[in-house]
Amino acid sequence: MTFELIERGTTGEITAGNLSSVEQFRRIQDLFDRTFKASRVGIWVCTLPEEKLTWTDTVFELFDLDPQSLLCRRDIVSLYTQASREELGKLRSDAIKHGDGFTLDAEIVTAKGNRRWIRITAIVERVDGVATRLFGMKQDITSEKSMFEQIRRAAEMDPLTGLASRARFESIFAEVSVPVDAPPHGLLLIDLDGFKAVNDSLGHQAGDECLAMAAQKIRKALPDASLVARLGGDEFAVLHACESIESLQAIGNRTVDVLEYWWGSGSDKLKLSASVGAALIDGGAAAKDVFSRADKALYKAKAEGKARLQIASDVDITKAA
Repeated sequence: MTFELIERGTTGEITAGNLSSVEQFRRIQDLFDRTFKASRVGIWVCTLPEEKLTWTDTVFELFDLDPQSLLCRRDIVSLYTQASREELGKLRSDAIKHGDGFTLDAEIVTAKGNRRWIRITAIVERVDGVATRLFGMKQDITSEKSMFEQIRRAAEMDPLTGLASRARFESIFAEVSVPVDAPPHGLLLIDLDGFKAVNDSLGHQAGDECLAMAAQKIRKALPDASLVARLGGDEFAVLHACESIESLQAIGNRTVDVLEYWWGSGSDKLKLSASVGAALIDGGAAAKDVFSRADKALYKAKAEGKARLQIASDVDITKAA
């Protein structure tokens, strides 16, 4: 199936002068076809009610099918992932019913097992109010989706430690702190004591390696944490299911214990520890208020000797160094 371009006069009629330009239009048509092919864009048509499909070669390529293959719409729809299949069915039914077109980014698993994203645009042709044909374009947008996924991951993950980024933390923190019926959680804010000395004495590369090690230790100590994030510098945050002060205390003490370690070698060895401020997340409390309570507890832990846990309450819990 190819585009057929016909030049018409201002009245819409084919003119004698235009007929002498047939070769020119064939070249334009060829250019059109090549451009669409290079852009991984194909044309599709589905006649109704018989559901007969007609595709250009590029659409066959998108689905990894031979251009000579017989098309059965039921078989083609089975190549869409479940989520995309359901969304396509809904949009298509609405389009046929109301006559409005639609656009959908859909994921498919091709006939050869390749995962691919395609952007479908659909237009409805109606006769006397009845849909008689759907047609439009399908475009390969796999590279575009991959690029945006990389950007999303870069925004949500701290590249140095592999932990969640501050932006990701803030998003998840709002989800667990705002709803009144959210599962009980605790927030821990962690600051490495002595980290500045690592950077100053051993250099920034050693400092980066030290932060990566701290991240590993937190993950290992709290494997059931809902989220572990690096907020920036030597500051970390943990969201953990937690039903009581006692549970929060146990989690916080475990964190203080695991982050007491030596870094470097020989005479350059430096001791690190962690100050931890913690607060229970009360359902319905503003996220900024919970964070402020934990942050004030962290400040108190550092002011009163470091290497210790401080819970945002009247209870003052100290870990010996």
